[in-house]
Amino acid sequence: MPKLVRFYIRHTLIGFALAAVFTGLLLGLNVANLWHLVTHTSEGPLAAFLLFFFNGIVFAGVQHAVAVMLMAGDDGTGGKPRRVEPRPELVPVPVAAAKPR
Repeated sequence: MPKLVRFYIRHTLIGFALAAVFTGLLLGLNVANLWHLVTHTSEGPLAAFLLFFFNGIVFAGVQHAVAVMLMAGDDGTGGKPRRVEPRPELVPVPVAAAKPR
């Protein structure tokens, strides 16, 4: 499997795992009386699933963004990001041209 696909799948799973924890905490701590709403209505399980799913999409996107931004200076050695040396300034040099025949 290509590295990019593994990267995508790994960070998507991490995002959905964080969403599961977040949703569990929301329901467990009964924030805004969500536990009562989920357990006492017929559409409660659907609402809990949608809460998890949409939070999973958001958390996966944030996880991707953070993972990509943390890769910015990684040169594969595991050390500090390498420093980019400034490029020398380009100076035009006049060149004499022969007359066309």
